[in-house]
Amino acid sequence: MGKLEGKIALVTGGSTGIGLATAKEFVSEGAYVFMTGRRESELNAAVKEIGSNVTAVQGDVSKLDDLDRLFAQIKQEKGKLDIVFANAGIAKYAPLGQTSEELFDSIFDINVKGTFFTVQKALPLLSDGAAIIVTSSVVGSKGLSSNSVYSATKAALRSFARTWTTDLKPRRIRVNAVSPGTIDTPGLNDLLASAEAGQERVKMISNAVPLGRFGRPEEIAKAVVFLASDDSSYVAGAELFVDGGFAQV
Repeated sequence: MGKLEGKIALVTGGSTGIGLATAKEFVSEGAYVFMTGRRESELNAAVKEIGSNVTAVQGDVSKLDDLDRLFAQIKQEKGKLDIVFANAGIAKYAPLGQTSEELFDSIFDINVKGTFFTVQKALPLLSDGAAIIVTSSVVGSKGLSSNSVYSATKAALRSFARTWTTDLKPRRIRVNAVSPGTIDTPGLNDLLASAEAGQERVKMISNAVPLGRFGRPEEIAKAVVFLASDDSSYVAGAELFVDGGFAQV
């Protein structure tokens, strides 16, 4: 029997990278998964890759009407949720002095507003004793250049894990944050696309990580399964770094 046997889970930002890896891991551990993403073609490909026990609902977490439609479908089809992995997010970078209002708003709308209302609107469906996991990041604890807005959104998510743990105490709902380091995902590959500059940045980042390499989406997924399962039954309000030691030393 899997660690999540019979559980109903939601994964936002589930069509690629960490979200897709986690949805696959949830299903392999016995859960039924609903997953969201903004691009329908990628969602359909993800469903095909997972194969069974998964439903994709196209939508943007920063749009409350999309969230209402998502939770209405979950309510109609399954009637409850046991796990919410609020993973949807974007990363954009600009140094202080060169940050536009558009960039600021776009990152906060998806990373902070989207996560907040995903969880708030999930509450009526969540079982007592459920698990909520938010995707923060090592940048919430590190002062990396050109990351001020993105890092602030991830620090906000880490704060949510603390305050929501207190808010949801009467329902015994555990809220935790997973904080990945540099993970080998399609989004990262796009960021490092320029050949020479990209390769230099790969070397620089790898050298800064004590384990000497990028992480894999599957390594984050296994950490999320831990936080979603009874293996972490006495873990609440915590931040689990999965970063090869980058933020720890």
